[in-house]
Amino acid sequence: MVADSHLLPAVAVGRKVGDMIREYAQTDPNPTAVISFGGTVLNVRPSPVVAAFSSRGPNLVTPQILKPDVIGPGVNILAAWSEAIGPTGLEEDTRKSQFNIMSGTSMSCPHISGLAALLKAAHPNWSPSAIKSALMTTAYTHDNTKAPLSDAAGGQFSNPWAHGSGHVDPSRAVSPGLVYDISSVEYVAFLCSLGYTIQQVQSIAKSNVTCARKYSDPGQLNYPSFSVVFGNRRVVRYTRELTNVGTARSLYKVIVSGPPGVRTIVKPSSLFFATVGEKKKYTVTFVSAKSGSRTSRAEFGSIVWANTLHLVKSPVAFAWTLL
Repeated sequence: MVADSHLLPAVAVGRKVGDMIREYAQTDPNPTAVISFGGTVLNVRPSPVVAAFSSRGPNLVTPQILKPDVIGPGVNILAAWSEAIGPTGLEEDTRKSQFNIMSGTSMSCPHISGLAALLKAAHPNWSPSAIKSALMTTAYTHDNTKAPLSDAAGGQFSNPWAHGSGHVDPSRAVSPGLVYDISSVEYVAFLCSLGYTIQQVQSIAKSNVTCARKYSDPGQLNYPSFSVVFGNRRVVRYTRELTNVGTARSLYKVIVSGPPGVRTIVKPSSLFFATVGEKKKYTVTFVSAKSGSRTSRAEFGSIVWANTLHLVKSPVAFAWTLL
């Protein structure tokens, strides 16, 4: 239930309760109602839940990049409010309040931005891509009942097209173990692979870059998640590079999950990092068993690099037609 400020005393209820109230008002000759504060409710279960209004995938502009990246707190957030306008935002509302309850991107964005600032303070040398990777690969996808995250839009379990890598977890993001870092040169190669003109790329990069290097597939960007669009192909192959931001002499082993119709092969299946800051590459090959058929229904999986201290998880989305 999303809270809204009202000019008159009011309360929002769901459809079932609304039907009960309506029936009562129509059948009782002298209906009455009282609005009272029931106290702050803690430990709501299940929690968190993906908001019905939360932005969704697939990524229609660049299908090879999985979106969204992550989700964060954004529903019924108690936040500071300018006294220049009433809590409803209406012209007629002349009330003054220093706080208001708000929902939407305007609330979740400051939460994620604050976490990025927290990680930058803890790790001053990390790039924006390393910070994003840490937030994504440590996010969680199960609620406080240990069930998969629910989606308020339909009441079913959520999937990476709704929650991305999952809900951000600040304590784990500070120590992700490994990160997928991306340089500005790699981003230029990515932009060049999208068919932009060199003038457009230079306008975005704000420098005299060239498209001497570009990816044959935009999905080759060293992103912390995977979006596999088979199209007319049965095999899609990507190479990723991981940077050790954990401890020296760290060994990670890969754990793969996916739908029955796709075989996922990761080589090598283990990565050993002798020093902090060391980089190691791996190649993942996705093989579709659906050689003669195409389906518009997406399926999902994951690739996890794990040891006793860290789980570095990347969601994978599979599609057999152009999104």
